[in-house]
Amino acid sequence: MIRVGQVGAGAWGKNLLRHFAGSALSELVVCCDTSEDILSKHIETYPHTETTTDFSRLLKDDIDAIVVATPPAGHFKLCRAALEAGKDVFVEKPLVLNAKDGEHLRQLAHEKERILMVGHIMVYHPAVLWLRESIANRDLGEIYYLYATRVNLGKVRDIENAMWSFAPHDISIIRFLLNEDPIRVSATGKSYIQPGIEDVVFMTLHYPGRVMAQIHVSWLDPHKTRQLTVVGQKKMVVFDDTNPNEKVTVFDKGVDARLDYETYAEYLALRTGDISIPKIDSVEPLKAEVEHFLACVRDRVQPRSDAVDGLRVLRVLEAGQESLTKGGAPVKVEPTTEGEL
Repeated sequence: MIRVGQVGAGAWGKNLLRHFAGSALSELVVCCDTSEDILSKHIETYPHTETTTDFSRLLKDDIDAIVVATPPAGHFKLCRAALEAGKDVFVEKPLVLNAKDGEHLRQLAHEKERILMVGHIMVYHPAVLWLRESIANRDLGEIYYLYATRVNLGKVRDIENAMWSFAPHDISIIRFLLNEDPIRVSATGKSYIQPGIEDVVFMTLHYPGRVMAQIHVSWLDPHKTRQLTVVGQKKMVVFDDTNPNEKVTVFDKGVDARLDYETYAEYLALRTGDISIPKIDSVEPLKAEVEHFLACVRDRVQPRSDAVDGLRVLRVLEAGQESLTKGGAPVKVEPTTEGEL
């Protein structure tokens, strides 16, 4: 049984608490938060779990792994303390708020031989796993481009902008699907509610070869949309995470080069085929993510969304932030080195 302590039990942290408390692989030993009011709400639900406002309690010997579900500004300090104390760590996205701190944590986890997993929940989503397999099997043909929309009228952050808050999801999905990092990023956005904190951002990511991707994120929008479209040579796919039943729709559409037998010249012809909805297992992504982390701690193997994955996403975000300050000018993404793999 893996003994778990969690810091951060608020809006998202309460969901993690539910899964770590309910897993057959773990025991939720202690829950930490700076708010006594938040802790009091969990006492009845988890009567056998200790509550505290003192994070140092989680660093004691009766804890094997620490879950960090606080606002991102505190991630570096908390993760560093946990790793230095010899604990395995699950940290919500983004890993930290700059690549330098992310690299420090990656090195520390390596030196301490500890698991460090980032909560890139979407790479545990059954629909994303299905889509990755379809791309790997070339069911869609050559991938041309992708575009993602993640918007709603929701909680406005006062530290990180909409890109840092929402885009890690889509950056991690696209990297998982393509198995490649972008080589350059351009981003434009505007601050409407708070000066200097962009409420809406449009990012364009260029990958090796011809592939490109666009990401639109905003917390100032009339719609709640969580959608990714993948356009391939043979087929096109829409992943709609807000659809309760039909998460993935496959369009057998494209443009084919054909031979005109009268002139023996090639011409382009539109192809419109069937629209299909594949059957995909209904597994809660958060549950799958938590179980994956616990299995990695038990078996001492690297997670799917490990520290290197978190660092890769950070480098894209940093390039995007630099581009924002340069009015959308393209910025090169620092590549991952062999020593980080």
